[in-house]
Amino acid sequence: MLKLGSHVSMKGADMLAGSVEEALSYGANAFMVYTGAPQNTQRKPIDKLRIEEAHQRMRAAGIALEDVVIHAPYIINLANADEQKRSFAVEFLIEEVRRSAAIGAQDIVLHPGNHLDDSLDTAVERIARGLDEVLAATEGLTVRIALETMSGKGTEVGRRFEEIAAVIARTERKERLSVCFDTCHTHDAGYDVKDDFPGVMRAFDRVIGLERLAVFHINDSKNPRGANKDRHENLGLGHIGFSALSAIVHDEKYAHIPKILETPYVTADADAKKRIHPPYKEEIAMLKERRFDENFIARIRENPSPKKG
Repeated sequence: MLKLGSHVSMKGADMLAGSVEEALSYGANAFMVYTGAPQNTQRKPIDKLRIEEAHQRMRAAGIALEDVVIHAPYIINLANADEQKRSFAVEFLIEEVRRSAAIGAQDIVLHPGNHLDDSLDTAVERIARGLDEVLAATEGLTVRIALETMSGKGTEVGRRFEEIAAVIARTERKERLSVCFDTCHTHDAGYDVKDDFPGVMRAFDRVIGLERLAVFHINDSKNPRGANKDRHENLGLGHIGFSALSAIVHDEKYAHIPKILETPYVTADADAKKRIHPPYKEEIAMLKERRFDENFIARIRENPSPKKG
């Protein structure tokens, strides 16, 4: 069965129960949430997340807990040279893992980190040590930390599969590490996702191992392959293209892996340029039907969103 969804919000009084309803409104049977704003560490207590109501609605709708993905906030940087900031990142990630476990998710996606002015090798070592601290502090939980493939923007760790493999190799608790494969990031890092996805996945298997693949982020890219830019694009409007992304989504080898859209919000028409909204209902329908919706895409082209991808 195709496992397909998108990033959804978790906010206000409804919290996770609202996330489920949003996902269902898009025709999704999987979804990804941040436990709070991705740019900060403000979080509600676990007992305020309305988890039980969300689980009841998921059971009724047929959404499995294994298809709920959590994303850690962007501000966590386990490679930070500042010991105090790194310690804070570790402590906050520990709490995020505990929140993920309470929600019932199997994986929390994490950007590995930025090495800034230090060497890549030093950054890999710091990330590995930070992960060990987090996993030791959450021993007994089954939540895995899914290291995301990155575009190589700035000093990101994770541009090459070998960098993610190096982090995993240096950790002591490898059984609780998985990987999130982002199509835009991997394309921007230089891998030929568009024309040789099978070859890319053979390389992934050889270097990391397919058994660690936990999540796909399905995004087109605003930039040509190897640009190291990380700017997501709506499906079919970028350099990867709808046909290639649809083939990835429907590849039977990865039918058990949830596919999550993170494409840019869009405007409805020329008179609503400030009223941006998610494109996920239309894009999920396109992927399910394996059909490129020219009318929907034409509206996006005519009325580009002011929000960057």
